[in-house]
Amino acid sequence: MTFPERFSNLPEYAFPRLRSLLDVHAPGGEVVHMTIGEPKHAFPGWVRDVLADNIDGFGKYPPNEGCPELRNAIADWVKRRYDVTLDADTQIMALNGTREGLFNAAIALCPETKNGKRPVILTPNPFYQVYAVAALAVAAEPHFVNAEAATGFLPDYTALPADVLDRVAIAYICSPANPQGAVADDAYWRDLIALAEKHDFRIFADECYSEIYRDTPPTGALQVARDMGADPERVVIFHSLSKRSNLPGLRSGFVAGGPECIARIKQLRAYAGAPLPLPLQQVAARVWADEAHVVENRALYAEKFAIADEVLGDVPGYQPPQAGFFLWLPVADGEQAALQAWRETGVRVLPGAYLARDTAAGNPGKSFIRVAMVAPKQEMQRGLIKLRDCLYK
Repeated sequence: MTFPERFSNLPEYAFPRLRSLLDVHAPGGEVVHMTIGEPKHAFPGWVRDVLADNIDGFGKYPPNEGCPELRNAIADWVKRRYDVTLDADTQIMALNGTREGLFNAAIALCPETKNGKRPVILTPNPFYQVYAVAALAVAAEPHFVNAEAATGFLPDYTALPADVLDRVAIAYICSPANPQGAVADDAYWRDLIALAEKHDFRIFADECYSEIYRDTPPTGALQVARDMGADPERVVIFHSLSKRSNLPGLRSGFVAGGPECIARIKQLRAYAGAPLPLPLQQVAARVWADEAHVVENRALYAEKFAIADEVLGDVPGYQPPQAGFFLWLPVADGEQAALQAWRETGVRVLPGAYLARDTAAGNPGKSFIRVAMVAPKQEMQRGLIKLRDCLYK
């Protein structure tokens, strides 16, 4: 199968699909955008000063793997956050946004065959679309595992048959989960890592929402792997400043893991990557080193969690998210609910089915809408009240 043929059956991306659904209709009130997970809280004011102080760096080619100051700042953060010690030179690479890393890591690390057969890449369903596209890019078979209420809104990879698991090369997992806000606890990570050790596959842990939580910091995959004494090449983690620090436009993230994994990802970056410009790397280094703004940001989301609980607490099936900034709200039909909300209230939400794939067990997002809690607090509250009064009369 050729490269274009592998992509010929891709469903339309969620947001163009949403525009086709909604934009032929007039909004039923003042528009409230609650679809895209683009943080709206203020980023630290001193970012402007750091950028200005390093502006001359635009006159230099940036280092592919990230400048020493940035990699050291990331290593220090991982140590503070997870009590895991990483070698900044061999176990960390800066990314131009984690989407790049989540895609390119599959190219760098997925074998052409697994036990003599076509490799499988496991993907939670619903999922961040880049997981499936990465699988197709490397000619692997994407295997979608529904993450529903019965499994705690996380995929139960341990329930898969052995013949599938023996072909698995990579398992994507997002914790805290987008869109459901579920968090993988220590037991979940232990079971998944033990499964990966048994069947010899790598875990790609997308932890981009790790710093937005209610009470308890989400457990990290690397810290559990360390505690278990797992193969250091078994787990690869991905983090970003987009959500943690309200800097989605900075396009700064990192990938970390075993030295062999990172060496192969660096090798690909040398030929096909786009490193972060040097002034932005210096900004990122400063941002990773500061926790005060993260605490303030988390407090703002705590207020939003409380508002959501108050407004939606009596909605049948409402489950408060553990972390992240999305609400995964039950409805009869997500597409119909999104259209109704738009036409009657002007509130714009995303049908859950647009984030998921149809399987033999159905589409796990069909009976949900995803609502992003990124708008200013009062606007968000107004939008949630409109949704409640429109959809849950």
